[in-house]
Amino acid sequence: MSRAQRLLSLIQILRRHRFAVTGANLAEELGISLRTLYRDIATLQEQGASIEGEPGVGYVLRPGFMLPPLMFSEEEIEALVLGARWVADRGDAPLGVAAQSSVSKIAAVLPHELREMLDASALLVGPGKAISTGATDLSELRLAIRAGRKVTIHYRDLQETETKRTVWPFALGYFDHVRVLVAWCELRQGFRHFRTDRIAAFAVEEQRYPRRRQSLLKAWREREGIPPQ
Repeated sequence: MSRAQRLLSLIQILRRHRFAVTGANLAEELGISLRTLYRDIATLQEQGASIEGEPGVGYVLRPGFMLPPLMFSEEEIEALVLGARWVADRGDAPLGVAAQSSVSKIAAVLPHELREMLDASALLVGPGKAISTGATDLSELRLAIRAGRKVTIHYRDLQETETKRTVWPFALGYFDHVRVLVAWCELRQGFRHFRTDRIAAFAVEEQRYPRRRQSLLKAWREREGIPPQ
């Protein structure tokens, strides 16, 4: 077990206990010496963990502590790097830049051993087919979703028939060969899926739609039989 993983395990053990746990019990559960445990406690306290107690009395973790990035496990780091590489390759330009920036920020605060693993990650994203989004700026759609604003779109169906619709966008699906906007359609009075490459033009309206985005997403998942993520 690496030191970073041991620190993560120590935090998780303390979270399971509402009252103080002796250092001896903690050291036994982790399979380390009492001296090593005291060093680990001090390291976590320096990182901002609200651990109270002292040798001979016991230790307790106060509620509200969020794990800093250094507490990622090796598998979590690999998942983050793989996901960031996929987004950088498949996402729109602003999203790709954000993915690369996120990995850089994480790398800056990781301990040396985990930073080396991040830099040498062997999980790669294979080349993908270029995705056409037509006239659609996905970054603008993402902003509309975030703000809960209505969007007016000119949409061409598979028969090339164009309709003008006002929709309530609440999700954007990234598939290997297409991007799909998920929205409530005022024209059809129901949930609809719109391929972004078939949106000929769109405009984000000032008006916010009347339902919470989370509520729309939940109702859509239930209709489609998609479990919560």
